[in-house]
Amino acid sequence: MRCALYARVSTTDQNCQMQLRELREYISRRDWKNGGEYVDTGFSGAKASRPALDRLMADAAHRKFDCVAVYKIDRFGRSVLHLNQQLAALTSFGVRFIATSQSLDTDEKNPTSRLLLQILASVAEFEREMIRERTLSGIKAAQAAGKIVRRPKRVFRRDEVVRLRDEEGLSWRAIGKNLSIPAMTVLDSYRGGCAETVPPEAPVSRGKRTKKNIAA
Repeated sequence: MRCALYARVSTTDQNCQMQLRELREYISRRDWKNGGEYVDTGFSGAKASRPALDRLMADAAHRKFDCVAVYKIDRFGRSVLHLNQQLAALTSFGVRFIATSQSLDTDEKNPTSRLLLQILASVAEFEREMIRERTLSGIKAAQAAGKIVRRPKRVFRRDEVVRLRDEEGLSWRAIGKNLSIPAMTVLDSYRGGCAETVPPEAPVSRGKRTKKNIAA
C-alpha cells in the first residue's frame, strides 16, 4: 500500500512537522510505503487550489499512490463543497482517504464514515465562519472606538520576486523567506496582484526586515 501524506498550516510562521510525524508513524505501524509528502504552508483551508494539494490531486489521478492520509480533515479542507468535490475525485481515481486522528476512512464498507466526514467538514466550515465573524466584529468595535484598524502594508521589490522565481527557480516559500514576506504575498505579486511594491532602485531585503523594504 502506497500512502501519500498531506499536511497544511495556514501561516508561514507555523510548520507541519507534528502532522507529518504522526502520519509517518501511522503508515509505519501498518508497514505501508510512503507515497510522497505534500505540504502547503501559508495557505487557508478554505482555498480549493493550493500548490501541494493540486500536485497531490494530479498524482492521484495517475494512481501514483493508493491512499491519502491527513492528520485531521480540516487540514485537507474547511469548505464542505470543496471537500465533497475532492473526495469524489479521489473515489473516482480509486484512491482511499484517511483522517488518522479522527478514525475516518473512506475504504470502510459502511456509510458511517462518510457521514462523519460530512459532519466534521460542516463543523470545520462553521468554525471558520465563526472566527471570521468574530474578527469582523472586533474590527467594527475598534473602528467605533475611533481606532484605525488595517493590515500593515508590505513594501518590497516585485521585480526581485520575478527574478528569484524566473532566474533562480526558488519556491514561493523560499522567496518569501528571502524577502521577509508571506508566501501568498509572493504568489499574488508574481501573478500581478495588488501587493504594494517599491521602485526597482530601492534596496532589496536579504532575509532581514528593514524599514526600507517592509512597512512597519
